[in-house]
Amino acid sequence: MQAIKAPIQKITGINIATPKGFYASGIHCGVKHKKLDLGLLYSITPANAAGVYTTNQIQAAPLKVTQNSISQEGKLQAIIVNSGNANACTGKKGLKDAENMQIQTAEKLNIPPHFVGVASTGVIGEHLPMDKISAGIENLVLDSELKGSIDFSQSILTTDTVSKNTAYSLKINNKSITIAGTAKGSGMIHPNMATMLGFITTDAAVQKDDLRDALSYAVERTFNCITVDGDTSTNDMVLMLANGMGENEELDKNHPEWELFLEALVLVCEDLGKLIAKDGEGASKLIEVGVNGAASDKEARIIAKTIVGSPLVKTAVFGCDANWGRILAAAGYSGVSFNPDVVKIKIGEHEVVADGEPVLFSEEKIRNYLKSHEIHISVDLSEGLGTGRAWGCDLTYDYVQINASYRT
Repeated sequence: MQAIKAPIQKITGINIATPKGFYASGIHCGVKHKKLDLGLLYSITPANAAGVYTTNQIQAAPLKVTQNSISQEGKLQAIIVNSGNANACTGKKGLKDAENMQIQTAEKLNIPPHFVGVASTGVIGEHLPMDKISAGIENLVLDSELKGSIDFSQSILTTDTVSKNTAYSLKINNKSITIAGTAKGSGMIHPNMATMLGFITTDAAVQKDDLRDALSYAVERTFNCITVDGDTSTNDMVLMLANGMGENEELDKNHPEWELFLEALVLVCEDLGKLIAKDGEGASKLIEVGVNGAASDKEARIIAKTIVGSPLVKTAVFGCDANWGRILAAAGYSGVSFNPDVVKIKIGEHEVVADGEPVLFSEEKIRNYLKSHEIHISVDLSEGLGTGRAWGCDLTYDYVQINASYRT
């Protein structure tokens, strides 16, 4: 568990509209059968914006529209999101539909179209039911209260079983500021940036180029360190809006409290990433892998993510089997060079490998530990100072059942 610096406080009663000047809403418009499926996030003033997007060569139409919008002034004032349909692999019509979502939202809010970001998630290869979405946009009512944020966080879900929210407060220049986030993701999760969407709001004033760098830094250490099934989606996107209504002196990399802000942002992203991993399709356990003693932090993260993404490790955890050989084998094919003769491995507090060799352990004790809902695996390479963590989930029968009939 990452230590939280004293000036950073986690907020209860969390919601994406907690930072000053933000509003949210979510409704059912008919893309999905019953559940909420259309959401709107809004700042009363244009906000500096940053985005991180899927590395899949196939990028859905909404991502192209949003990237183009941010590229114009580096600002967004609203984000319109639908679930139930990804608007991916939908050709020219799909791009036009995403642009129409943007234009109609801008007209409703009386703001320039390029101040509107667009996001979609759901089934790939089907055109949006634009009649339903257009009617839904007109019916959205912004809300700064908790209900609007809850509705927004639920409107972006697909196979998720729970909504995912977090928020932290801190002081910058003696001004109280807040960073809040909500996300969706349950399957098709292997971010290099999966069908994963994340939205982060803050009332801090942050220089736009440094905001982009801060988000990239946080995503690399959090969202990009989770995996559910090894599939990278066409629609992954994390967007961050900083509207400056906390009235702090504008933050940049040279500001004395920059590191504090960065720490809080990482905590928001880490919370959301772990909630996604824990809610993996059919999952019954959250798995955290920590790697120490690597040549660099980057190499430690690569090994950790390779281990937590191994189907054999995931099934062993599901079956409560202390099969440490699968852990070592996954580290070995990670692409990172290390000396296996000095490796140490623990499952929970139970050492199973020391100096590259098996040690005696109680199968019964580890089996009982592996029945827990949160499993920790630690690997010490004994070669350097690099550390890294990654998060995933076990692979269960339910995962196969959910994805065997996803479209139906």
